[in-house]
Amino acid sequence: MNFQLDEDRRMLADALNRYLSEQYATEYRNKMAYGEAGYSADTYAKLAELGAIGALFKESDGGFGGAGVDISVVFEALGTHLVAEPVLGAFLVGRALTEVGTDAQKARLEGIIGGETVCALAHDEPANHYELNRVATTAKKDGDGWVLNGSKAVVLFGDQAQLLLVSARTSGAVGDEAGISLFLVPGDAVGITSRGYGRIDGGHAAELVLKDVKVGADALLGGEGQGHALLERVSGFGLLALAAESLGAMDVAKNHTLEYLRTRKQFGVPIGSFQALQHRMADMLLEVEQARSAVINAAAAIDEADRTAREKALSAAKYTVGQIGTLIAEESIQMHGGIGVTWELPLAHYAKRIVMIDHQLGDMDHHLARYMALGLA
Repeated sequence: MNFQLDEDRRMLADALNRYLSEQYATEYRNKMAYGEAGYSADTYAKLAELGAIGALFKESDGGFGGAGVDISVVFEALGTHLVAEPVLGAFLVGRALTEVGTDAQKARLEGIIGGETVCALAHDEPANHYELNRVATTAKKDGDGWVLNGSKAVVLFGDQAQLLLVSARTSGAVGDEAGISLFLVPGDAVGITSRGYGRIDGGHAAELVLKDVKVGADALLGGEGQGHALLERVSGFGLLALAAESLGAMDVAKNHTLEYLRTRKQFGVPIGSFQALQHRMADMLLEVEQARSAVINAAAAIDEADRTAREKALSAAKYTVGQIGTLIAEESIQMHGGIGVTWELPLAHYAKRIVMIDHQLGDMDHHLARYMALGLA
């Protein structure tokens, strides 16, 4: 198998990395990521202009990519530069639209791909602990439309999104796979209250409360009560994206640590000449390549027709980057010493992001258990 990128993907990666290297310096990134909004609207628009969002969608849906390798190329570049902009939300909501949306619903894709519409997936709830089937938010019929009630937790950019993709139960009990439906809800719909806050790794999230939120019949995405399969599919795209983002961040943390070992001197010699540190650095290099292999495998499997094979590859990638990411974050900081946790050093922010990625869409323990369960299915 040829793991080399073709010319178009190399050009996309080069364009993204060049722009972000020149215009998204650490100081600017931190000012935006830890600011009131949690991101830069100008940067988000520029990323869309460069094709970072369009590359995540197929040509038939208005994009120019959409394959697993396209997704990994984009998110690896975003991870390399710690991009905090709401690209993941656009990707997840947009791909849900491409999977089951009507023509009228798919018309929203133009604004999403163009960077004009900020989107958010509102699925997690205070008690669901990563389980896609645990949905307590309800949607009840109201004439031709629906009324939604419930709470959603840690919704990325949920208080700023113009379009929310909300999971709600239309039948069955909490924990049932059947009976979950997905709804497209305007972010400013009457009845939605939000509490926004900055995330520890930069960016923004919100707790949402939906009280008697009324939406029309056209808000239902896909079939009534059939949202679990779509949630799994969308989550799978997210797992690949996060794994690639983590890989990009790990590469930077590894390289910064290697450079520090070459330049930091103790007893008159570079500390990289100490055998114990050389062994630890060699382990880091090997582990990052293991993570890269897992991401490549997940990218190749993302469109696999065999559900079990596809989901195992995705859970394996998320578990791998969670385990290895923790190692890279810890080793990088320890080999830097006290300076490794200072705000001024970019490494500290990379370490935070790597660790927090593990907690998005399921941590390593969750995906290890899921991988084993899929193997027994």
